[in-house]
Amino acid sequence: MTETTLSTAPSVRAPAAAPSLSGAGLVTVLLAASLPLVDFFIVNVALPAIGSDLSASESLLELVVAGYGVTYAVLLVLGGRLGDLFGRRRLFLGGMAAFGLTSLACGLAPDAWTLVAARAAQGASAALMLPQVLATIQATTTGGRRAHAMSLYGATAGLSMVVGQILGGVLVAADIAGTGWRSIFLVNVPVVVLGLILAVRHVPDTRARHPEPVDVPGTVLLAVALLALLAPLTEGRATGWPLWTWVSLAVFPVAGWAFWTVERRLDRLGRTPLLPPSLFATLSLRRGLLIVVPFCLGFSGFMFVIALSLQQGAGLGPVRAGLALAPMAVSFLLVSLAGPRLIARFGTRVVGAGAVLQGVGVLLIVLAVWRDWPGLGLAGLLPGAAVAGAGQALQLPNLLRIVLSEVPAARAGVGSGVLATTQQASFALGVATLGALFLTLVPHLGMRDALLIALLTQLTAILATGLLSLRLPREVG
Repeated sequence: MTETTLSTAPSVRAPAAAPSLSGAGLVTVLLAASLPLVDFFIVNVALPAIGSDLSASESLLELVVAGYGVTYAVLLVLGGRLGDLFGRRRLFLGGMAAFGLTSLACGLAPDAWTLVAARAAQGASAALMLPQVLATIQATTTGGRRAHAMSLYGATAGLSMVVGQILGGVLVAADIAGTGWRSIFLVNVPVVVLGLILAVRHVPDTRARHPEPVDVPGTVLLAVALLALLAPLTEGRATGWPLWTWVSLAVFPVAGWAFWTVERRLDRLGRTPLLPPSLFATLSLRRGLLIVVPFCLGFSGFMFVIALSLQQGAGLGPVRAGLALAPMAVSFLLVSLAGPRLIARFGTRVVGAGAVLQGVGVLLIVLAVWRDWPGLGLAGLLPGAAVAGAGQALQLPNLLRIVLSEVPAARAGVGSGVLATTQQASFALGVATLGALFLTLVPHLGMRDALLIALLTQLTAILATGLLSLRLPREVG
């Protein structure tokens, strides 16, 4: 009787276990996360070689940088939403494959305009891939594993930005099989193939439990607002600030206001806008993003300016100009490994301490430029680069973790897209503003004084980072 009862009783299906990200899966998504960031910075050292080979004007060279950065920034939030809707693994694989193909197109570009178009497409493919990395980490890890994974993501992001510039110099000088600057793009192809093989085997599929359709009006308005701001700032100086740049800048606040109005209305109606205003009710996200802006703006502007200065002013060449930043990469790696323990013990005060340390490092670089120019060498830059790298390592990985610490898994895609968009838009603004200031001053003041003013301007961004960090919640979830 008992046996019959047991055999005929309806079975109760256990709830499906949440997918978990393995160690190999984490390595795979971190490898993918490094590609877009490396490619944003790898071009800086190669710009003189690209200009010479393709007979490209200064404005076209700026488009090679800006075309990638603008499309990347504009589409990142949409990329995160599409991952929520169609599955993050699918978008991750598709974005990575597209990144490999567009990298190949960049490496084979016969002229400057083809390279600009390929770079824009490369930025769009990166915008599909990168948000899935953060969203996958958020959706497949919890507690200590999530904290560890986010710390590794932050370390990967920071290291990629510095290594990109070093790698660019080495590849251009190596002139592998006569490819010259083209190798900085072609090198992505085998890395992407490896990444796809690993991703098929080790990256779990996740998506939002109740995905909403894409917010088309919000997507269009956000794209218009970002393009209206970034396009004139990146191209205005090189083209002489024609009328369209001023019209575009005037459109930006209008488009921004319209975007926010539409998003608030959808949020009040209980729908899911592209960028839910209610997401900014999260204190850690709101205040963390405010610090990400000056940090990334100052960092990207510094990397652009130092690359041009060391090559064209100090005559170091692409390899030595890249290797001058090696101490920054090494100290960043070593200090970022201690980040989780430091933030567990001291809380978010670590971010403020990092800003102080970074400021000291930049001041040491200022002193080296003032004292040694134009004979500035690797030894003169070493102390400042090492100290600045340590300060950056205490800020960036911890900031990325803080921003997403309270974002629920159901909103992992949109939260990741917001963070990545803020980061990338700030990178583009850094090159546009600090880079434009430097290039404008060079003909009037000379390379050394223009570099000194740019570095001192960066110190104001570092100061803003430090002051804003005082408003962070003391503890990180």
